Amino acid sequence: MSTLKCRIREGSMVARIAAWKMGSGNIAIVFGNVIHLHGVSRERFLANTAWVRHEVRHVRQYREAGFWRFLWRYVRDWRRYGYYNIPYERDARLAEANPRELEGVEIR
Repeated sequence: MSTLKCRIREGSMVARIAAWKMGSGNIAIVFGNVIHLHGVSRERFLANTAWVRHEVRHVRQYREAGFWRFLWRYVRDWRRYGYYNIPYERDARLAEANPRELEGVEIR
């Protein structure tokens, strides 16, 4: 099993724009292997295991689908089904309760 390497970027402008679009005060959004945060510190994010599992699952999804294919499918499915029913989001919500989701994960 290879290590899944993730990075965290606090105070991300990308996450700030996503928070504005979603009407949320604190948000995490993933692009590739980077978890972008807005309105939440690295420490608070990492203390919320379910949230970390959710975002790490998105990193895995990017790895499995490829960067551009993931983005294309995500946006397409958001338009088709609405945010809550995007298959990638449904999968990530299931990962929140999976104790094995963080095995082999290195977060920097």
